[in-house]
Amino acid sequence: MEGLVSYGINPIRVTPISKQRSCFLVQSEPNLTKSVRGIQIGIVNKNKKKQFSPLIMAAAVGNTQVGHFENTLPSKEILELWKNGDAVCFDVDSTVCLDEGIDELAEFCGAGKAVAEWTARAMGGSVPFEEALSARLSLFNPSLSQVQNFLEQRPPRLSPGIHELIQKLKANGKHVYLISGGFRQMINPVASILGIPKENIFANQLLFGSSGQFLGFDENEHTSRSGGKATAVQQIKKNHGYKALTMIGDGATDFEARRPGGADLFVCYAGVVLRQAVAAKADWLVFNFQDLINSLG
Repeated sequence: MEGLVSYGINPIRVTPISKQRSCFLVQSEPNLTKSVRGIQIGIVNKNKKKQFSPLIMAAAVGNTQVGHFENTLPSKEILELWKNGDAVCFDVDSTVCLDEGIDELAEFCGAGKAVAEWTARAMGGSVPFEEALSARLSLFNPSLSQVQNFLEQRPPRLSPGIHELIQKLKANGKHVYLISGGFRQMINPVASILGIPKENIFANQLLFGSSGQFLGFDENEHTSRSGGKATAVQQIKKNHGYKALTMIGDGATDFEARRPGGADLFVCYAGVVLRQAVAAKADWLVFNFQDLINSLG
C-alpha cells in the first residue's frame, strides 16, 4: 500500500515476479544476478552460513543514482537489539508477501488500469492515506463474492524465507505482529499459514452489506489513516510493555513507526521493492530474510 502516498521515493522492483500462481506458494529465491531496470546486483557470501549477504548495487536509474548502502552490515548495537528484542512487527505487502494486495484485487476486478492511473496522479503530491484508499476502492467497489473468488483463484505469494524467519522468531520467544494498510480479508489467510494469531493483526477491514455489496472500509482501524502504522506500533509496545520492538517493512509508513514510544529498530526489507530514501534511513537494510535468520543463531 506504500504507493498511495508520495514521499519523494523512487521505487525499484528488484524481484522478478511471475504471474503464475499456486496456493500460498513460497517463491524460490530469485536470480538476482540479472540486470533489473539497469541495476546490476551481485550477491556476496551467498552460501556461507552465519554471514550476511549484502547486495552491492551500482547503477543509474533515470536521474537517480543507486550506490552502495553502508547499512547492509549491521552494527553490534543493531544486532543486539534484533537478537534480544521482545517483538517484531512486519509490513505485509511487498514484505511478507510479494504482491501489493489492493493492486492485485483491482486487476482481478477489471480495474487495474484505472487504479494504476489514479495512483500515478496521486504520486504528484502528498495525499492523505485515507483519501487515497477510499478513492482507489471506489473505482471498482469489490463485492464480497469477488474478494472470495480472488482469494481462491489468486492467493497471496509469500516472500522467500519469511516462513522460516517467523518460525525462528517464535522459537526464540519473540511475539510476531502483522501491520498493514491492506485488508484483513486478504491478510487473515496469510497469518493462518504463518501461525500468527488474529489478535496480532493490525489492518483494514472491508465492509459489506447483507447481500455482499461493498459498503466501504472501517475507518476506526489505525491503519486506515495516515500515520496509522506508527500509532499501532506504539499501542502494541505500550499495551505489552515490550522493552525492544523491531519494525520490518519496505516503505516510508513502516519507517514512521521508528519513533519515541514505537519501534526501537527499523529493518528495511528490499527483497521485492527497493525504495532508496527509505533504505538509506534504515537501521539495517536487507535483501534476503536469510540474513535475519542467520543472525538469530
